[in-house]
Amino acid sequence: MAGIANTARMSARIAGRCATKTAAGRGIHVSQRSAAAQNYAMPALSPTMTEGNIASWRMKEGDSFTAGDVILEIETDKATMDVEAQDDGILMKIMKPDGTKGVKVGERIAVLAEEGDDISSLELPKEESAPQQKRAEQPKQEAKKEKNKPAPKQEDSASQTAEKGAQKVGQEGKQLGSPRSRKYPLYPSVEAMLHQNGIPEKDADSIPASGPQGRLLKGDVLAYLGKIKKDYPAESSKRLEKLSHLDLSNIQLAKMAEVKPELPKAAEKPAAPESPKETEIGLRISLSQVIATQKRVQDTLGIRLPLSTLIARASEMANEDLPLSKNRKPTPDELFDSILGLDQVETSSKGAYFPLITGLTPTPMIATKPAKENDIIDILAEPKAKKAAPKSTVVPVGIATDDNVFSVMAKPGDESRATEYLERMKLVLEREPGRLVL
Repeated sequence: MAGIANTARMSARIAGRCATKTAAGRGIHVSQRSAAAQNYAMPALSPTMTEGNIASWRMKEGDSFTAGDVILEIETDKATMDVEAQDDGILMKIMKPDGTKGVKVGERIAVLAEEGDDISSLELPKEESAPQQKRAEQPKQEAKKEKNKPAPKQEDSASQTAEKGAQKVGQEGKQLGSPRSRKYPLYPSVEAMLHQNGIPEKDADSIPASGPQGRLLKGDVLAYLGKIKKDYPAESSKRLEKLSHLDLSNIQLAKMAEVKPELPKAAEKPAAPESPKETEIGLRISLSQVIATQKRVQDTLGIRLPLSTLIARASEMANEDLPLSKNRKPTPDELFDSILGLDQVETSSKGAYFPLITGLTPTPMIATKPAKENDIIDILAEPKAKKAAPKSTVVPVGIATDDNVFSVMAKPGDESRATEYLERMKLVLEREPGRLVL
């Protein structure tokens, strides 16, 4: 029995200790037992969000909500989004009403209470947005201090290098530029050179900077160490700054030329190019042989060929294979053949002449006699046999056999070509008229 009692006492003591620890642990958090309100800060809806606007509250002060309910709408420069509750609770107080703009992320916008709390007996907590920012900055400052803290082994070398650099600068003269507090982080090349030469970053502010807006350049570190001339960084900066702008100091304005008013010129019509004058070439040709041939064909075959048809056939024969015109331009085929050296050069071509025949007497105007009226006696009388008229030579009216002039119009340079045509016409019509019938 004594052992059982001792065991019960030990179990009670352990349970009491655990209950005390649990109660102490619960007192740290906001819960129904603590009966304390908590601040509701402006949430960050995106990684780049820094501030937002309160579009509207979906709930009123004193309303209860559960997890998943939409509490309010937040408007950003990109979109408008709903904010849902993560736990159950009560909207105790709205600190930023509808339409509030420029609310920073982390700034208090409302006060929430736990579900079942009496909000009339709760006190509003203090705003914790500023302390949260300070607490967020403290780890960064501590990490920066640890980063800037030099290694123990490098302290001696850093001090020796800095002293050597200061001695060299003092011997050569004062370096151009002035030490300034850094507003921007160091360039990677400058930071690497400082570490290579054992110069701590805290001593970088003592190095005269010649870069834009007081930034430390690699040349400043080299001049500080005495590896280059002390005035080289400043001269390079001035030269680059000068070259970055367009120098218009040596440009002189040109004098404006006086513009004289131009008098309106009378519109002159371009002279039309004069067409080359054509020459009329004529030749006497006799048609007696053609007319005789026409009569023989009519007597033999009973076919009457018009004189115009015979003259047209003679013209077609005369146009064949005439000498080339001097005004004729070579065709593309001829040019190509001449480039290849082919001996296919044409020396003749077909003409397009047709003669103008003058000297033909016009057709005479013959007065027609009125027809004789038949008498009734003549009609009743027996008809008399008509005598056959003797055959006579058929000669076209108005055509002369000798005095006929055939003429054509020839362009400048084609006189010999036209003369050749007329001579061929004369040959066919006077000596070879039989070729016109075949």
